[in-house]
Amino acid sequence: MTAFDAFADPSRLYGAARRARIELDAARDSIARFIGGRAEEIVFTSGGTESCNLAISGGALAAAAARRPKRILASAIEHTAVLEAARRLDGFEVVELPVDSTGVVDLSALRAECVAGAGLVSIQLANQEIGTLQPVAEAARIAREAGALFHTDACMAVGHVPVDVRALGVDLLSASAHKAYGPKGAGALWVRRGVRVRPMIVGDDRERGRRAGMENLPAIAGWAAALGARAAELDVESQRLSLLAGRLRAALPAVVDDLVVHGDPSSCLPGLVAFSVLYVEGEALLLGLDEKGIAVHSGSSCTSSTQEPSHVLAAIGALTQGSIRVSMGRDTSAEDIETFLRELPPVVARARALASGKA
Repeated sequence: MTAFDAFADPSRLYGAARRARIELDAARDSIARFIGGRAEEIVFTSGGTESCNLAISGGALAAAAARRPKRILASAIEHTAVLEAARRLDGFEVVELPVDSTGVVDLSALRAECVAGAGLVSIQLANQEIGTLQPVAEAARIAREAGALFHTDACMAVGHVPVDVRALGVDLLSASAHKAYGPKGAGALWVRRGVRVRPMIVGDDRERGRRAGMENLPAIAGWAAALGARAAELDVESQRLSLLAGRLRAALPAVVDDLVVHGDPSSCLPGLVAFSVLYVEGEALLLGLDEKGIAVHSGSSCTSSTQEPSHVLAAIGALTQGSIRVSMGRDTSAEDIETFLRELPPVVARARALASGKA
């Protein structure tokens, strides 16, 4: 694909545009097959945030137009792209479902709320802060039996664990390119055939009338290529990262006092470990580790700049300060884990001393 083809308008008829359409169609088919869907079920967006907004706003409004209840059910630890999109809809009731101390949604509460009425249910496949995997297939079955649409935010999961939309039984699924080595600026909403969503961005009939605006072909093609490469390494890499994460989870409480590891160790994303440290702010730890050349997050990457307590940690009853999220990838080695375990204790000690005024 030449640079001219990449930036041509795939909806036009001149030569470069036709070639761009071929590239776009190929990428759409590749991304759809990666999650077990069909090409025509993919709606390209600017990323995971837009995909979640389209699923919630567009899905709820379409459900209401079909005379489904104007109630949206979502787990209390959903990404803010889901929760804020739901809260802004006038005339809709939003019910946040409780989770247990590891972040797993309460299915009995979901069942009870579905009996009370629901138009749309949204439960993420994997949590962005603590990595817990949710029982989405069972939750989708409960929603389906109640006649509600079901959306899952799979942005953290696609490219890291196997995802099959048919096996999950969902109606809508959000995915993001950059969460699995693809370019920033591309995402998709998978919409099961026969399900309607009201478009949030209008102005043309691209994406089968579900999302107006020029498709970001360079990023989309890059995403398809990244997923193709990911498919070949997914099983082996997931096992490797799970071992590294297991080592880190087991060792952390032994090297730092008053440290709590979060999430469900038996059902979680490979390569993500979240923990909180008493008597210190997460930002102090982040900056101290950064000085050592170690890059980590404090809370969600989309909300960490607000300095607001993590709604995820609050929902699981955990300490909301002193929280750190460690994300591992294909470049992370066993030596990196040992380096982290060696560098963390003095960083914590220094941060605690500064916080107590004894530094």
